[in-house]
Amino acid sequence: MDEEKNEGRGFRVTDRRRFAESGEPREDAPSAPAPEAAAAAPPVEEAPPPPKSDEPVNFPTFILGLSTQALLHMGEIEDPVTRRVERDLGAAKHVIDILGILREKTRNNLEQAEEALLDSILYDLRMRYVELVRRGVKEGT
Repeated sequence: MDEEKNEGRGFRVTDRRRFAESGEPREDAPSAPAPEAAAAAPPVEEAPPPPKSDEPVNFPTFILGLSTQALLHMGEIEDPVTRRVERDLGAAKHVIDILGILREKTRNNLEQAEEALLDSILYDLRMRYVELVRRGVKEGT
């Protein structure tokens, strides 16, 4: 009985795509936005395309991805989007801390090779970070 009352209620779906599945323009497609509306909207930066890889993400590739982010934030490698080398030691410390948390939470659950990889990456990143902080303190004084 309640279903009959609510049958009139609901929502309406409107297809606003300009092209049909075959790629042909649709006749009933909504018109393009007015030029003044397009000018008022801020420009949108295109996101970089996702990496093309047929391999699934596994623990070592995940760890290597995080270490690459840390190196990027430490200014060791250039940003692939801006093509500039920028340093953000706070962000680098954050990523290194995440790797440290992963190390603690996965203790005794990793294969020997995964454990060795994580330990060596953490050691290397921590030493690089400490060196950058020390150089920064010396340059500032």
